[in-house]
Amino acid sequence: MGTATALLEQGLAVTGCDVSAQARQAFEAKGGRGAATPAELAAHCDIVLLVVVNADQVEQVLFGDQGLVDALAPGKVVLQCATVAPSFARRLGERLAQAGVEMLDAPISGGAAKALAGQLSVMASGSPTAFDKAAPALDGMAATVYRLGDEAGIGSSMKLVNQLLAGVHIATAAEAMALGIRMGLNPETVYEVITHSAGNSWMFENRVPHILKGDYTPLSAVDIFVKDLNIVHDTGRELALPTPVASSALQQFTAAKGAGFGREDDAAVIKVYERLSGITLPEAANDEGEA
Repeated sequence: MGTATALLEQGLAVTGCDVSAQARQAFEAKGGRGAATPAELAAHCDIVLLVVVNADQVEQVLFGDQGLVDALAPGKVVLQCATVAPSFARRLGERLAQAGVEMLDAPISGGAAKALAGQLSVMASGSPTAFDKAAPALDGMAATVYRLGDEAGIGSSMKLVNQLLAGVHIATAAEAMALGIRMGLNPETVYEVITHSAGNSWMFENRVPHILKGDYTPLSAVDIFVKDLNIVHDTGRELALPTPVASSALQQFTAAKGAGFGREDDAAVIKVYERLSGITLPEAANDEGEA
């Protein structure tokens, strides 16, 4: 509940709903209100943020058993923050409008740390009325809000561009580190040199430390990029636009998922190379500080 916590710290009255009772209790301990179901949450909120993983979860939260829509009063606003297909976002906006609810198609980027700090980037589209109603939440959760247009689907389209680049950069960072290790280079030295050279990227700089520490505790999981790059692939196919580089990255993440690493941090895509080429990756330190 990083974003919910950030909004709470901004002084807003925040109700949080999570499938985990432990997460709800932790949020309540910080001063928030916990809700066991989306319908229960609806009674307390003028602005609803859906920070979930995929379209199926959006569907369940809004229209499933104890869903939001039946309990949400007309005139409220929903911020759809998951990475979904633009076509799904457009249909969702139409369905919510029929229920009298405003929607911002508002995917987010920045990760768990920036969510907790209220420093996300939001790629949003929707009506001026929806933006006005959502302003208190947007101000509290984001460092930057991009107003991309008046129609649902534009925000999700922009997020796909971001996810294409992010997924490719993570996959190529793993490939580059695997090559360096296979050639006998010290992985710490590879990181030091590349982060001060033209080949660096934000994802290389952010994800390679996970590899160097041997720590694949998920901040963003392999499964997320299997999902997101599949959406990129499907959208490209619908538009008759080839996405060969993204498709190659998708295959690497799919291989990592197939090898059992789907729930590990997305940097675990490098473990495919460990199995294929026999490279030795850094191991996590134990409690005594030894490898």
